[in-house]
Amino acid sequence: MNICVNYGKDEKITIDINRENLIGIFEPNEVDKFNEITLIKEALNKTLNQKSFDDFIDTKEKIVIIVNDGTRPTPTAKVLSQIYPKIKDKNKVFIIANGCHRDPTDDEYEMIFGKEIFNEIRNKNEIHSHNAKNDDMTYLGESKNKTQMYLNSIVAKAKKVIVIGSVEPHYFAGYTGGRKSFLPGVASYETITQNHKLALSAYAKALKLDGNPVHEDMMDAMKVLKDIDIFAIMTVLDKDHNICHVSAGNLSDTFYECIEKADKVFCVEIPQKADIVISVAPYPMDVDLYQSQKALDNAKLALKDGGILILVAKCRTGIGPKTFYDLMASAPTPKEVLQKIEKEYKLGYHKAAKMAEISLFAQTWAVSDLSDKEMKDVHLKPYHNLQKAVNDAFNELGKDAKVIILPAGSMSVPKVSK
Repeated sequence: MNICVNYGKDEKITIDINRENLIGIFEPNEVDKFNEITLIKEALNKTLNQKSFDDFIDTKEKIVIIVNDGTRPTPTAKVLSQIYPKIKDKNKVFIIANGCHRDPTDDEYEMIFGKEIFNEIRNKNEIHSHNAKNDDMTYLGESKNKTQMYLNSIVAKAKKVIVIGSVEPHYFAGYTGGRKSFLPGVASYETITQNHKLALSAYAKALKLDGNPVHEDMMDAMKVLKDIDIFAIMTVLDKDHNICHVSAGNLSDTFYECIEKADKVFCVEIPQKADIVISVAPYPMDVDLYQSQKALDNAKLALKDGGILILVAKCRTGIGPKTFYDLMASAPTPKEVLQKIEKEYKLGYHKAAKMAEISLFAQTWAVSDLSDKEMKDVHLKPYHNLQKAVNDAFNELGKDAKVIILPAGSMSVPKVSK
């Protein structure tokens, strides 16, 4: 049977797999459709432990609006279409919560804000792209875990902050959203490094919050924001990237309320694990291998020991952070990558660790626009044709091998049904 998956923003790849080999194609679950504008408006007026949005912005104080960067599917432009007319003439600045990611491209800026709003706020010089290494930072305190909270001074010195985010499973923080806009979003490189080192823990994984050291460290660190009045707008997207839930108000309350809704979308039940798992990193999460890795980490939950995991990710801008690539390329085997991480940690090593851990029980292959050398350097068997990769997997594992396909692997967390 012919099966079509997305590749990049507009491309499609068709592969042929015998029906008897296919366990299933598992995407985020179908949920009820809603009027997105109505959801946003209702949330702004029916807030959780915070005044209404109109009351919140009734101020002469400068308002800082934190928005996600271009690697996230957050529907920032849709939210802004409803709130921008209300804040258009306010004293304000938008800050891109890049964490340690690069600045957005012009195309990504337009995706984030919408073309019209982007052009207007750019002309008014109301956008700042957070740089974790070079921006002026302010120390606000530390977490119980001794993570020192240095935040971008634009945020740290603000009296009023609006946060626009989205909540979906995250491979080591449990879930995105809420506290992540501040840490790592607008934190210093050193602060992010201290927090992300905790991702090496076996308890730092998708869907887990209780006992997850990364999440618990971030939540404890949020106490340093006590002097900032925060209005959060958290969204949950369905499989088609349409908004299916909006929560507005208190930063933590909106985050936790969205988790229940996110689970209904992104937790997918599978009847059994497969010998071959094909996992797609969909646009815009295919920006580079560093971001596409989430599709690998989720897919491992559906893979048998000794199986083959095939990542499909365009990797439009390459590998990603240099520290991540340099570490992976410096060791001849994934096991030796992990040994190096045990001796010394740098930001980006947590991603390498998660990738390397998969190779301890299975093979990892990739279909991407990266060069063969780049893929081999990071211990991925390189392909540029998905059908050939699938055929080779069957040749290696046998004609009876079973297959699972995750067309949105970055956002699908498989669970074997009981």
